[in-house]
Amino acid sequence: MPSAPTDAPALPGPDARHVVIVGGGFAGTTVARRLQHRLPPGWHLTLVSEESYTTFNPMLAETVGGSLFPEHVVAPLREVVDSGARARFVMGRVTAIDLSARTISCNTLAGRLELRFDQLVCAFGARARSDYMPGMAEHALPFKTAGDALEIRNEVLRRLGRIELETDAVLRERLGRFVVIGGGFSGVEVAGELVDCLAGIRHYYPRIQASELKVSLLQGMDRLLPELPPALGDAALRSLRRRGVDVRLGQAAVEVSADGVKLASGEAIPSGCTICALGTRANALVQAAGVRVDRGRIVTAPDLSVPEAPGVWALGDCAAVPNAHDGQVCPQTAQFAVRQARLLADNLLAAIAGRPTQVFDYRSRGMMATIGHRKGVAEVWGLPLTGLPAWLLWRAYYLTQMPTLRRKARILGEWTWGLFFRPDITHLRFERSAQLARADARAAGNEGDAGRRTQERRDAQARTV
Repeated sequence: MPSAPTDAPALPGPDARHVVIVGGGFAGTTVARRLQHRLPPGWHLTLVSEESYTTFNPMLAETVGGSLFPEHVVAPLREVVDSGARARFVMGRVTAIDLSARTISCNTLAGRLELRFDQLVCAFGARARSDYMPGMAEHALPFKTAGDALEIRNEVLRRLGRIELETDAVLRERLGRFVVIGGGFSGVEVAGELVDCLAGIRHYYPRIQASELKVSLLQGMDRLLPELPPALGDAALRSLRRRGVDVRLGQAAVEVSADGVKLASGEAIPSGCTICALGTRANALVQAAGVRVDRGRIVTAPDLSVPEAPGVWALGDCAAVPNAHDGQVCPQTAQFAVRQARLLADNLLAAIAGRPTQVFDYRSRGMMATIGHRKGVAEVWGLPLTGLPAWLLWRAYYLTQMPTLRRKARILGEWTWGLFFRPDITHLRFERSAQLARADARAAGNEGDAGRRTQERRDAQARTV
């Protein structure tokens, strides 16, 4: 049996103490990076995530628009965690949390694994919702993960390729209509990227007229971007409409079908592609943790610890964290997740050392959104910005937040390239050889059946003559 490499880190001994972080998003990775080199002797850190990478969600809309490829907006967790003798990454899906036994169970590539913890950090985020209305789960494309963004991008390219081959004008119009449901950050960003992408790549589809491609944005409220001041929501509205986006305020969608979207007013919008950007639902692990929950989020104390669960902490989208600055529960944004992570790491170290912890007290620096290529809206320290300055500020801020220097350099290179060239139109299908072989066999079988039927008809005709 082969022996382990001599330079491999030794496994923790039976007396070791363990910090286990569940979740590899913004919150979990920030806690891991801040803790891994600061833990006292005898302590070890394990980061558990069902994916091997962390997704940089603010940049997903640029993946839809072809400005970035999916691999640019993710960072491998093995690059984030310094896998030395006192830290490691485990790719696995957590299935159970036992607070009394101080263990978690997860399914890994090597089967079921049970991990013991002395300190547990819950940072497992939230999931995309698909139950807002009938037909959404079956006919709408969610917008939450890198896989979602790639699928939307591929669907857009498939629609354009099909439109060129269709001759029915009504069908072409339906295939060229893209509907985005939700006028918050995600909906506005993906609608803006999509309309600019369509304008940029139509050059490669000469048989499609500009009038055949439309983007509609449906918002049940009376303005866009309700998280921002009304003036910035109005600026986003004007920018989108000026570029041809059919923005409908106060018109909520009530049903999604294969043929389009039905509004509360009874109007039906024919559409070949519907994108859902309405919000999130609770992760199933929230209930599995066995702690107090409020509206699908783990209730925490002001210092991010979980009451009545010693050694358990929660943050990010899965946690209801009170903010001492205004007395409100923190919003589910990357900005707050990162700030919570920094404080949680400090508080966890303080708890280990027996020192007092600090409450979460943070004033938001502002909020930003891109609304297409070279266009954005932002409020920073109360100062409103629109257009190119807001877009540049958005890019500068999020580039600094991207983990690893290599990822920063790749993104900066792609952004520079995109200033001078059209968006990429590569349709990535990732079909394997076995799938292609089965498709060839089916095609050959159909052609063979057709040939046999034709010959049988000819033989019958010959017999009658």
